[in-house]
Amino acid sequence: MSDDRPFDFSILDRIGAPYRHFEAGEKIFLEEDPGDTMYMVRSGRVDIITYGIVLENVQTGGIFGEMALIDDGPRSAAAMAAEPTEVVAIDKPAFLAVVRDDPEFALRVMSLLATRLRRANKQI
Repeated sequence: MSDDRPFDFSILDRIGAPYRHFEAGEKIFLEEDPGDTMYMVRSGRVDIITYGIVLENVQTGGIFGEMALIDDGPRSAAAMAAEPTEVVAIDKPAFLAVVRDDPEFALRVMSLLATRLRRANKQI
């Protein structure tokens, strides 16, 4: 995320957000899949891919899948573990709980969305 402060994963632990493990090369989700969960990388690295092109590498503390959570739309890209990876799954109730506990988290997510949108606009 754009904020340099490390994310306090204990917030997610307190609300019981589930952790998921993926091996290198394992898909987390595919483009056009329905999405109701965003993910935060606890360890490892995730490639965000569309049309076989890696758009971004998301590392520890980074988030992905947030667009589908926010707008209830399909996934706009695929996500694949680039190495053994552990993520925290954050559904809408968990997202709202984190925002209540740490309101700046919502600003961090919005900042990330803005950064990704600006980057996409430059590529057009």
